[in-house]
Amino acid sequence: MNAAVRLSLSSLRAHRRRFAGTFLAVFLGVSFLAGTLVMGDTLRAGFDTMFGDATAGTDAVVRGADTITTPGESQGVRRPVDTGLAATLARVPGVAAAVPDIQGAGQLVGGDGRPVGGQGPPTLAGNWITDPRLNPYRLAEGRAPEHPGEVVVNRGAAEKGGLRLGDTTVLRTPDPVRVTVVGLATFGGEDGMGQVTFTGMTRADAEEYLTARPGEAASILVRAAPGIGQRELVDRLTPVLPRGVEAITGQESAQENTDMISSQFLTLFTTFLLVFSGVALLVATFSIHNIFAIVVAQRTRENALLRALGASRRQVTAATLVEAGAVAVTASAAGLAGGVGIAAGLQALFPAIGFPFPDGDLVVTALSLTLPLAVGVLVCLGSALLPAVRAGRTAPLAALRDTAVDTSGASRTRAVTGTALAALAVAATLTGVLVSPSLWLAGTGAVLALVAFVVLGPVASRTAVRVLGAPLDRLRGVTGALARRNALRSPRRTAATASALMIGVAVVALFTVFGASLKATMDQTVARSFAGDVAVSTPSFGAGGSGLSPRLAPAIAALPEVDTAVGLGRGVAEVNGRGRALTVTDPVALGRTFDLGTVDGSLGRLGTDGLALTRTEADRLHLGLGDTARLAFTDGTRVPFTVRAVYGRSELAGDYVITRAAWAPHRTQDADTLVAVSFRAGVSTADGRAAVEKVADRYGNPEVQTRDEYARSSAGGIDMMLTLVYALLALAVLIALLGIANTLTLAVHERTRELGLLRAVGQTRAQLRAMVRWESVLVAAFGTTGGLVLGAFLGWVLVEASDGTSDTAFAFAVPPVQLAVVALVGLAAGALAGLRPARRAARLDVLRAVATE
Repeated sequence: MNAAVRLSLSSLRAHRRRFAGTFLAVFLGVSFLAGTLVMGDTLRAGFDTMFGDATAGTDAVVRGADTITTPGESQGVRRPVDTGLAATLARVPGVAAAVPDIQGAGQLVGGDGRPVGGQGPPTLAGNWITDPRLNPYRLAEGRAPEHPGEVVVNRGAAEKGGLRLGDTTVLRTPDPVRVTVVGLATFGGEDGMGQVTFTGMTRADAEEYLTARPGEAASILVRAAPGIGQRELVDRLTPVLPRGVEAITGQESAQENTDMISSQFLTLFTTFLLVFSGVALLVATFSIHNIFAIVVAQRTRENALLRALGASRRQVTAATLVEAGAVAVTASAAGLAGGVGIAAGLQALFPAIGFPFPDGDLVVTALSLTLPLAVGVLVCLGSALLPAVRAGRTAPLAALRDTAVDTSGASRTRAVTGTALAALAVAATLTGVLVSPSLWLAGTGAVLALVAFVVLGPVASRTAVRVLGAPLDRLRGVTGALARRNALRSPRRTAATASALMIGVAVVALFTVFGASLKATMDQTVARSFAGDVAVSTPSFGAGGSGLSPRLAPAIAALPEVDTAVGLGRGVAEVNGRGRALTVTDPVALGRTFDLGTVDGSLGRLGTDGLALTRTEADRLHLGLGDTARLAFTDGTRVPFTVRAVYGRSELAGDYVITRAAWAPHRTQDADTLVAVSFRAGVSTADGRAAVEKVADRYGNPEVQTRDEYARSSAGGIDMMLTLVYALLALAVLIALLGIANTLTLAVHERTRELGLLRAVGQTRAQLRAMVRWESVLVAAFGTTGGLVLGAFLGWVLVEASDGTSDTAFAFAVPPVQLAVVALVGLAAGALAGLRPARRAARLDVLRAVATE
């Protein structure tokens, strides 16, 4: 074994360039993985410290005990508490101070007239707490609000909106309120809590604009007297609390806030990055495997001589694995350093793009070091295992052969196995998307399809390269024909090299198709459900924004140009024990402006105790017309509602509808998410829109859009997602291109004598360079074509599976222009990958090349 190690290390020293591609593939994959883990740990620690510092003076939080959580939301809605309870708590022995904390949605309008924030992180408003130890925000400039209309704004929001001390602007609550900025604040030493914006008002203003009724607060913050611990304080407060109200320690509240950030943002963000780390490492696996397969093939005579001299199979296999292990450990260790560098770069980059990265040193945990290192080593060793075993099986007589014939592409076993896997993949996929909708079954079919593509790659490569390379014979003559034959000579090598690029392109195509399908779905939904002419809306994606004033729809409806204007508000309640989102609106106007499908019963008879719901929800809850459903609201009341209408299509209208009169006794901060407007006959869209915009300007100037514009803006987040996906997948494509370049470099080394003979019989340097480049383009074309086919298929699977497991009717769309761009990028990348190997081939000395054995 020692001899095998010495042989491996000496081989590594002698052929360092052979393993440069392997080193880079492992290095990039491990760097991305390590950087993601370090960044996640640093963000968690930073937010933990931020919340701890911001709430250090709060020893207890008194709040509603129960929450109502609707599907798809992790943070529920709590019952408000009576602000008068603060005076009762202040008299409890051990309490130094107790103040109401009034919170609601409030979106600032910046100096340019545009809303600040609202595309995801919430825009908050609340009363400015004068007790500095209980206020999580610290006054950095100016003073606290003292008079009506005065506010304090977190410094990050002020900078983003171009607001300074003394500026006057509008705060959407959602009713527009004229406010003057008199102070700037920080949160936990930062300019803000991420992208969250905060506006602090006087208590009187907060009660007037942020609550449904005076005397309500989100919670009461309590500070303990000296010598009283947080748990002891909670124990003292609990006996005086009314039913439905609870007390938790300040530490528990801070931990809940940190957990909320982790579950809603950090977990999603790091999981997203980890998925792409996995894609990059999967691509690296194919590249590394191919490199070692080529190296082993080049060493056939060398390994055979070792076997003839007495080396055992185990020793030859071990020698190859030691080389892989040495490259793996070196590249993974370098990747750890690269990952820390990536995290440090992101820590510096985040503030520049408007996301304050919490202060503090990078947090590097044991898991962040050991996991990427282990994954890098395992990926490299696992990729080299089969070539190493193949090297150990080299027969001593192979030392007498000049070359080995590669018949891998014609393997009947491979063809049968691949075909069987493909058939199984199609069966599982069709069952999961058409017969019995199941994401798991469809996902299993998708994975089997990927495996089938890889297994069938060498079988299909001969036909694919012949077809794709056919034009080269006519366009490039002998040079093109030689490039095509070189790509055909080793089907397994061609397929393995192309597979790395295929996976990267497949994921790009998958997200491209799915994104286009989401856009088509939104267009279809708006075209089918929205019968209005224009829409007045809040931000179309994310949780931010304050919504629209409920008074806006009646004001628009009063215009002579308008036939119907209906606002869609949002409420929450438990329906027969399950948290559900309610659409609060005028049901009759809703039926005129939206296509609800077939309606059983009467939307005009809901009144204050009637409920309309979709047929899907009615079947799920076993409810029919005239049946009673019990609704529990956040104010603690339980009210029976009679089902008076069942409609067939939810989409924009939601699954449950009640009237504003029914919602009024239970409402919190009331807001609409959309106002749909239909014009009178003969009113042009331009004239009607101009009239609506004049009214909207008085209510905070929300955006007025036509139906087509509304559909496009509703899908606006998809383009942002795709941009991020493409940027992250660039790493996987880069690794694939390194694999192609390294394969061609090794192939040039392998064909040194052949290339010398071609030059000797008259081939020019330019023709030789072109031959190698076109071979690279053919390999890339094979991988790109396979990736586009696989990606489109997986995109179809994802769309159909989503359609089968969702109430929304998804539309499948294939964007030809975007996919054509992906194909061109793949071909251009192949040409780029072939530049360096082509130059090296052209620089070979003819006589030395011919004399090479």
